[in-house]
Amino acid sequence: MRYAEIDSSTPAITDVSFRVEDRFCTLRWRWPDGVQAVCIHKAPAEETDSGELPPSGMKLYTREEYKANNGYRDRLEDIGLVAYTVYARLAENGETLLVRQRDGANRALVSAGKARIYYSILQKKGLFGKQKTVHMTITAEVPVSKEVLCYVKKRGGYPASKEDGVLFPFVQDFAAGRNALPPIEIGKEDSVRIFFTDGRRYGLYYELVPE
Repeated sequence: MRYAEIDSSTPAITDVSFRVEDRFCTLRWRWPDGVQAVCIHKAPAEETDSGELPPSGMKLYTREEYKANNGYRDRLEDIGLVAYTVYARLAENGETLLVRQRDGANRALVSAGKARIYYSILQKKGLFGKQKTVHMTITAEVPVSKEVLCYVKKRGGYPASKEDGVLFPFVQDFAAGRNALPPIEIGKEDSVRIFFTDGRRYGLYYELVPE
């Protein structure tokens, strides 16, 4: 299997559209004349097609299946943006060719939704000490890398952003479910909040929710 580059005589996939309902995505597109099957590739949107060979793990889908199902229906099991690419499938001298469309007209970006990350912060003051104990709990719907979150400590009030105080990284990944973190000691006038390390990036995949 290899790519065929598109030109004026090559059949191309056009008018790709989608609908998401109950965690299922239904793709539809306009079939070019003479094409009886396509290959559909699904991947996180940030992955790019940089190789000379087509990616592995594609789904073969025929024109008859498309008509019977009124499109291509696929379950969204990921989070964030998912890219579906529909390749026209051709046969030439016994070899399978996939039409590569560099203009992206055969590609659809679909939001698979965000996973929620719940967090709670409990601060306990001692009666006479100069410090207080902070207990943090992270409850995640999916496993979350430690690089996604950080906590910020600020003296005299709660931090408004990750830049508003002293930033600390987490030292271990978070499993799906409840993660009770080891308590930390901070000054009596200090307060702590949890933030995304990169809100623009990770905000596409997760929703940070206080409990």
